[in-house]
Amino acid sequence: MKAMLCKQYGPPESLVLEDVPSPKPAEGQVLISVKAAGVNFPDVLIIQNKYQFRPPLPFAPGGEVAGVVKELGPGVTNVKVGDRVIGSTGWGGFAEEAVAPAARCIPFPSNIDFVQASAFVMTYGTSHHALKDRAQIKPGESLLVLGAAGGVGLAAVEIGKILGARVIAAASTQDKVDLCLKHGADAGVVYPEGPLDRDAQKKLSEEFKKAVGAEGANVIYDGVGGDYAEPALRSIAWEGRYLVVGFPAGIPAIPLNLTLLKGCQIVGVFWGAFTAREPKRNQANLAELMSWVQEGKLKPYVSKTYPLAKAADALNDIAARRAKGKIVLVTG
Repeated sequence: MKAMLCKQYGPPESLVLEDVPSPKPAEGQVLISVKAAGVNFPDVLIIQNKYQFRPPLPFAPGGEVAGVVKELGPGVTNVKVGDRVIGSTGWGGFAEEAVAPAARCIPFPSNIDFVQASAFVMTYGTSHHALKDRAQIKPGESLLVLGAAGGVGLAAVEIGKILGARVIAAASTQDKVDLCLKHGADAGVVYPEGPLDRDAQKKLSEEFKKAVGAEGANVIYDGVGGDYAEPALRSIAWEGRYLVVGFPAGIPAIPLNLTLLKGCQIVGVFWGAFTAREPKRNQANLAELMSWVQEGKLKPYVSKTYPLAKAADALNDIAARRAKGKIVLVTG
């Protein structure tokens, strides 16, 4: 089989497409014939040795796939050969075949295809956990989403609306904001490309305050970080919840006096650790998400697909924050 391998840490261009032996599923694992693989920001980090997990070299990046179960390891009973599944692999997904824990494989409804299915679990799982478990968002509350046109951001917009929030989508271009409005956002803010000096940050803070209203944002979903974090935090409501999701613009330094003045919480969101620590709650969350897919309330938006051999181009789109919704690799 072919796999896009990281043989030495570096930029996307350092990946190499090679023929490698098919992996064998161990106890509790399944082998998936991969039809499509979602591309996510952690894939950019893991090949540069900047992610929380460090698989031994060589390895294929790719944390989520959709395909057909080809072989079962010992003890697997929840899926069978021939099932169409979404598999959470951690890494190894940028390949024609991949192994995944059977417990992290779920069938998907017939009203989405392999490409859409591969774009689902990581982004929607993260945003569902963030808004439901970590923020405990309530109907009628206001939600400001940074990086709203990206994978997790657009998922947060959609899930926020399902949960009854008023959603303000913030993104770097008007066409990205327009995409969010089509997916249910109530209002939008176009923010400038960074880095931002103090004057630009103050101006952006005023834009956020104007968009969220006089009471401020009850929940802020920050999948961007960098110079955008403090202006957003300044627009938070009394006893608001600030969700820390990711840092493509850099890890920010937050003035903690703002949390005192706002009586607010800064809340970390690490969906990957949540899935490992609380698998039953995660399965319940995924079941709810799948029910929304089946009902037509959610449909993953994939803006671009690439063949497996063009994985570097897909990763560069993610790294440069050019993606709208999700980018997916297809293997055939």
